[in-house]
Amino acid sequence: MHALMDTPATISAKADWSRFPLPLAAKLVAEADEALPPDAVSARASLRQLAHLFDLCAKPARAMGTAGPDVGIARGGLASWQLRRVFAHIENNLAQTIHIETLAQLSRLSDGHFCRAFKASVGETPHGYITRKRLEEAKMMMLTTSVTLSQIACACGMTDQAHLSRLFRQYVGETPLVWRRTWQVAA
Repeated sequence: MHALMDTPATISAKADWSRFPLPLAAKLVAEADEALPPDAVSARASLRQLAHLFDLCAKPARAMGTAGPDVGIARGGLASWQLRRVFAHIENNLAQTIHIETLAQLSRLSDGHFCRAFKASVGETPHGYITRKRLEEAKMMMLTTSVTLSQIACACGMTDQAHLSRLFRQYVGETPLVWRRTWQVAA
């Protein structure tokens, strides 16, 4: 079990399980079960992938260093109704351009006040939050589909594959192709 420490999988009680790829998780557990006695290395790899899937889907706010919509109001931050509206808009529009003006209007604040309040509540700028959410969506698509990276980039609101690759390398530390080959289960 110590091998699972490489990829923490803290599961939140408020996780979004509707997006969890259960068939893929079941396949990883079955592979680990079959491979464990004869091949412990292969079993550990499957379990690491499963742990990473849990980590992607659970996304506990405190473990990631950001506040979610259920966290109390930060001093100078957004009210919970504002956070819910902004998070819902971001989640529903990841494939499109998301303007600060639109988010500020949803929360009934000026652009500047919205940005300061968002950072006080969430711990990162709206742009950083949106970028992180797009990369999380791209990771999920890379794990659960076989579509090309350029299609994933467009589906996640990025201009092209180069944009995805640049942001992915900046935030994750490796290219999307290398990450996908590492974490995607062989068919």
